[in-house]
Amino acid sequence: MLGVTRASLRAALFDLAADGLVERIPNRGARVRAVTLDEAVAITECRMALEGLCAAKAAERVTEPDAARLRRLGEEMRRCVADGELLQYSALNHELHRLVREISGQAVATSLLERLNGQLVRHQFQLSLRPGRPQSSLPEHLAIIAAVAGRRPAEAEDATRRHLSSVISSLRDEQPAQSQKAQFQEEAR
Repeated sequence: MLGVTRASLRAALFDLAADGLVERIPNRGARVRAVTLDEAVAITECRMALEGLCAAKAAERVTEPDAARLRRLGEEMRRCVADGELLQYSALNHELHRLVREISGQAVATSLLERLNGQLVRHQFQLSLRPGRPQSSLPEHLAIIAAVAGRRPAEAEDATRRHLSSVISSLRDEQPAQSQKAQFQEEAR
């Protein structure tokens, strides 16, 4: 249907498995790998260290045009939260983190973060749509922007770590609902 060979499809699945995005099932094929809540928390803890480093480095390297881009992004995020545009806010959230990584110049940390973030898509999407989450994360993002744009590395790292700690708390708040859902599904069998 897509006009690709079995060999190229197999190679792509091997690459996705190596990145932790797909799991291969012997004699059955492959499927998208589910990330457990505990694993999502562990990944976010790793992100905390790497993104904190990137924020500090970005604050050291930020230029005035970079700072202006960050501030504009903050204003767009503010507008999206005020207007209830959650999907757009989520996209801007990803853009903010990407921009901080870019400004940091930390290619190794950026590569590791991109790989980690690929595994968290489902959890990140659910968080962005949770009632009240954008209103609580907006001030955290604005603090990151202010510290990076203001060339305050220690404050930028701290703001990033506080933000990701808040993400971890939100992920953990998700656990009771998931446990109840799993229990209901088990009882229904």
